Amino acid sequence: MSTVIENAYLVTMDAGRRELRSGSVVFDGNSITAVIDGRVDPQIADKSEVVDGTGCVLTPGLINTHHHLYQWITRGLAADHTLFQWLTTLYPVWAGIDEESVHVAATGALGRLALSGCTTSTDHHYVFPKEGGDLLAAEILAAQSVGLRFHPTRGSMDLSEKDGGLPPDSVVETIDQIMTASSDAIDRWHDPSADAMVKIALAPCSPFSVTADLLRASAELAREKNVRLHTHLAETLDESDYTAEHFGCTPLEYMESVGWLGNDVWFAHGVHFDDKAISTLAATGSGVAHCPTSNGRLGAGIARTRDLIAAGVPVGLGVDGAASNESSRLLEEAHQAVLMARAIGGPTALTTREALELATLGGARVLGYQDTLGSIEPGKLADLVLWRIDGLGHSGIHDPVAALVLGDVPPIERMWVNGKTVVSGGELTTIDAEDTARKVAAAHTALIAKAG
Repeated sequence: MSTVIENAYLVTMDAGRRELRSGSVVFDGNSITAVIDGRVDPQIADKSEVVDGTGCVLTPGLINTHHHLYQWITRGLAADHTLFQWLTTLYPVWAGIDEESVHVAATGALGRLALSGCTTSTDHHYVFPKEGGDLLAAEILAAQSVGLRFHPTRGSMDLSEKDGGLPPDSVVETIDQIMTASSDAIDRWHDPSADAMVKIALAPCSPFSVTADLLRASAELAREKNVRLHTHLAETLDESDYTAEHFGCTPLEYMESVGWLGNDVWFAHGVHFDDKAISTLAATGSGVAHCPTSNGRLGAGIARTRDLIAAGVPVGLGVDGAASNESSRLLEEAHQAVLMARAIGGPTALTTREALELATLGGARVLGYQDTLGSIEPGKLADLVLWRIDGLGHSGIHDPVAALVLGDVPPIERMWVNGKTVVSGGELTTIDAEDTARKVAAAHTALIAKAG
């Protein structure tokens, strides 16, 4: 049976950026088949499930381009620290994660992401304690239970405290171990098909926690296996000082020296990219995951979003790790992106529609889904969010897009991923949210006790 959504304010994000005041969308299985200005043919409606979108805005599903799901059970710690202080405080705690706790954390984090309109999420998992078990499988199974499209990365660290890095020895691996695990993860989980629910990328952690040899080896393997590359870059001035001292160059120049530029690469944060770096990113098609809330929480600075967009750099939004963004609500990142851009660039630096585009089409472009996700068009996948904006929090806001981006995160009337309902009436339909919350609380308590 087809599904018809009608009477909604429709934000298509198509090539013409059309918005229909009372539009309809039809999808069959996991594919959008029609976008209509007005009502659908009654003969089609009679043979379909009809969802009334009166009082709602329909958008493409939001795409989260950077996260650390395991951190969901370590929220609220090191709340007043710099990035490097925050990392050195939390690494000993994270050293205690295992397969069970990561599964609980990922289920909770992905469930909350879904309630903020996220239909596709990546994850950057780079902490692999020696006795932790199969952590990548734990979060992939969590994503399957929640029902989100998932693009996790097999992260890595090979530079520990004894080598001048930040992480403890117990959570780093050798290059041989990392390459074997990375290859196995791709072979086991990566689905290259257009409507894949799971894809894999490779993601050494950062310039100050991995070696140049690991970066080069990861790039070689990723391109051999045709998967994407991801890492943190230019997040803080400390990192810029680190690469200048150790490599005699800027963070992006260092990544260029180890083969890490191209339209198969995206970097998290990019707060401190200079003009030359922005030009290089644009010329090579390398993407940026903009994480405004986390950057504010850690005092990292404000990314030059307007300049990145103007140069043609692919830019998406990310909530970042839940230990530096305790709410992790993806639509809220569009709100924060507007505020941050205008704080440094003036009131026209980023419009509400540009911010919503970052959360949809921008994220699709960063992760390589631009042909299948990010807009509401026939032939694209049925990842859709129907937001209710006729309640007390949003009624009376003249512009529906402004209501979404500048108002509070509205309740979701219905959300579909790959054509299947994940949220209905503001509640998750796939997992028990209350039971998950109890498990998250227990996992947090156990992990803190384990760390002493």
